[in-house]
Amino acid sequence: MNIDTALKEAMTITGAVGAAVVDYDSGMSLGSLGGGEWLDLDVAAAGNTEVVRSKLRVMAALQLNDDIEDILITLRRQYHLIRLMEPSKRDTSTLFLYLVLDRERANLAMARLQLKRIEADLVV
Repeated sequence: MNIDTALKEAMTITGAVGAAVVDYDSGMSLGSLGGGEWLDLDVAAAGNTEVVRSKLRVMAALQLNDDIEDILITLRRQYHLIRLMEPSKRDTSTLFLYLVLDRERANLAMARLQLKRIEADLVV
């Protein structure tokens, strides 16, 4: 599936507030959907590139031979879920899917599974 379709699929996840596909190397969003007055997805997505870069640096410093599947940031009213592309895709890609969820409406376990499926089907 392409980026537009992936974003539309992500927005069908129960509790979804916004979704983006982001390049953590450049900090640029390749596409976003949702958000609103209180959530500027482009700013949030760009800021979360630092989260990804920081975690990758720490993993390298610790010489961890592993891959990040996702990163969860839990706020009082929201979940922010960052899903990196599969390692096989990541060899040529520095992309991640970014999903913001309303914590009262979302089922985190189901959202993670659905985002994993979307990521697996995404072709950039």
